[in-house]
Amino acid sequence: MAFNLAFLSSILIILSAFSPVITALSSNYYDKSCPNVEQIVSNAVKKAAANDRTVPAALLRMHFHDCFIRGCDASVLLNSKGSNQAEKDGPPNISLHAFYVIDNAKKQVEASCPGVVSCADILALAARDAVVQSGGPNWDVPKGRKDGRTSKATETRQLPAPTFNISQLQQSFSQRGLSLNDLVALSGGHTLGFSHCSSFQNRIHNFNATHDIDPSLQPSFAASLKNTCPINNRPKNAGATMDPSSTTFDNAYFKLILQGKSLFSSDQALLSFPKTKNLVTKFATSKEAFLDAFVNSMIKMSSITGGQEVRKDCRIVN
Repeated sequence: MAFNLAFLSSILIILSAFSPVITALSSNYYDKSCPNVEQIVSNAVKKAAANDRTVPAALLRMHFHDCFIRGCDASVLLNSKGSNQAEKDGPPNISLHAFYVIDNAKKQVEASCPGVVSCADILALAARDAVVQSGGPNWDVPKGRKDGRTSKATETRQLPAPTFNISQLQQSFSQRGLSLNDLVALSGGHTLGFSHCSSFQNRIHNFNATHDIDPSLQPSFAASLKNTCPINNRPKNAGATMDPSSTTFDNAYFKLILQGKSLFSSDQALLSFPKTKNLVTKFATSKEAFLDAFVNSMIKMSSITGGQEVRKDCRIVN
């Protein structure tokens, strides 16, 4: 399903809370300077996903984590150097993976049109391709982002946490020019992927003074999570898939929230406010409504810009 959104050519650019830079984005930015960039990135994502089914979820999450810190400037791709710990080494990003997919795409893009395409644009395209590879919607990605030169692990504390309540989530998104609609739609990205025990242990052990387990969790689901993640014995890679169809981009995530089977407190929190609860119900009922909203919110989020250059190597500044 392709979404041709007329406003792409004059896309609304959201000013990042972290940067005074505004870059005009357009869907035809590379039509003359690097016409085959989208095909190169798409092929790189397809090849990686064929070998590792966790790649699409990883790329979508990577793009989200990039955009929420300093805008979509590929700062999440930079390596730590000397005394500076980069974003990828910040606690919320330790579990990010599949950076090699971006490296591979960048290498091929550089061979085709050197010094033209930013790492930030490659990551935005890869995130879209990850959704398409998983059976989700296709859309025109506005392009023309620049790459940032600053990446600090300490700033990853600004990422919305899986333990956030609705007011914390709303504040995090609104600081980046994103609405409650965007919050719920983008949360739907949780339909892909896997979570380690650490991200939901607050709900299954010592939840509060009254309850050991979060009472909003469906009892047998809570029991299975507790069995997977015992309090004193946590196997390194233990955890749970975000939903049973964790490699398929669908609206199952919203159905699970309504059934008390979502993993994160931040997922459950979407039911604690009338507007977001109504959206969860709407998206659980209509996959079409979710996909439309997700595409619009992805374009909006990925248009938060903030970079200064086109990196030759996505892991180091020029």
